[in-house]
Amino acid sequence: MKDPVKEPFSIPVRVTYADTDQMGMVYHANYLVYFEMARTELLRAYDFPYAKLESMGVLLPVIEAHCSYKTPARYDDLLTVETVPVLTNGIRFRMHYALRRAGELLATGYTDHVCVGRDGKPLRMHAELRRVMETAIAERGAEPPGGTGL
Repeated sequence: MKDPVKEPFSIPVRVTYADTDQMGMVYHANYLVYFEMARTELLRAYDFPYAKLESMGVLLPVIEAHCSYKTPARYDDLLTVETVPVLTNGIRFRMHYALRRAGELLATGYTDHVCVGRDGKPLRMHAELRRVMETAIAERGAEPPGGTGL
């Protein structure tokens, strides 16, 4: 028997006027905001909100971000933002994203993060964060959403 297809973690996002530019499309930088929303909600869904991580003295700055735009999102669109984590080494990880409207792929992307202390120096990934990432990968899969091959 084949394993069932694993679905990426996802959240709904409704596009507001504030999200759009003069052309009526979602302003390009707001896609990264949507990605951040999905990333933080994934951590919260696994009972590890970002505030808890910060209280432990661990920060997760973005060290690289990429977004590939396929089709624009517009005011009042109801979007789905999908995300899956990929562990890369002891201090870094990558989050892959796909943005959809009614199943149509609008954008894909990723963010790379490094674990640092409040002093900005790299830290090994906190064991609880690693557990959350490994659990999310086991439950949701490690393939980038959107079939992007990123």
